[in-house]
Amino acid sequence: MANCPSSSLFEDQSPPRISPGYPLEVTVNEESPGPSAPWDGSSPLAQGPCGKRKRSAAFADEVEDQPAPEAEDSWVVESVCGLKMKLRRQRVFSVLPEHHQIFNRLLEDPVVNRFLAWDKKLEVSDKYLLSMVIAYFSRAGLFSWQYQRIHFFIALYLANDMEEDNQAPKQAIFSFLYGKNRSQRPLFHKLRYQLLRSMGWRTRVTPEECEKIQAYDPDLWVWGRDRALLS
Repeated sequence: MANCPSSSLFEDQSPPRISPGYPLEVTVNEESPGPSAPWDGSSPLAQGPCGKRKRSAAFADEVEDQPAPEAEDSWVVESVCGLKMKLRRQRVFSVLPEHHQIFNRLLEDPVVNRFLAWDKKLEVSDKYLLSMVIAYFSRAGLFSWQYQRIHFFIALYLANDMEEDNQAPKQAIFSFLYGKNRSQRPLFHKLRYQLLRSMGWRTRVTPEECEKIQAYDPDLWVWGRDRALLS
């Protein structure tokens, strides 16, 4: 028989909120070590390479008792040989143009801008970690107008939790937002838990997904945030 050939807050006005349940009382502490430009007051907050080496213990404990999320994979035909068919598992890519638009809108927020300028060494917000923010937006299933500044920081925190082996990047996010004030952290973690739940606990983002996200708008300025290019 012949061989068979083988054949991835700032919307000025928002519609009435319809129950993701995110409070709007998180504030940026004026003592935060942001960029050299002075802070103009506290602002209300509404509500990297990829592939985790090891989950943090806190995250593992938090999700231990949660049911496994439904698979998002599909099966495609890889090859056909006579009556035999070989299938290959393929992950459904769920990022839509609207998720890129949400991300771009949040990039225009002044606090997000100050944060990105502050992270000069890209230790917390390189292009891969920022790609994961878009991936998480696509999985959370909120309406576009529901994504606010705090979602950017929560998604970035989750990305660092998945990708970085130490606590420093996550602590840097807290340091920027709240300075030495620890009173807002429990609320941040509550919102993080809510976002995780809305994502179905699906926090892994593959390198291929990151590349696809960046390829949608390759000229977007944040995709130049490459640690490999730092001297």
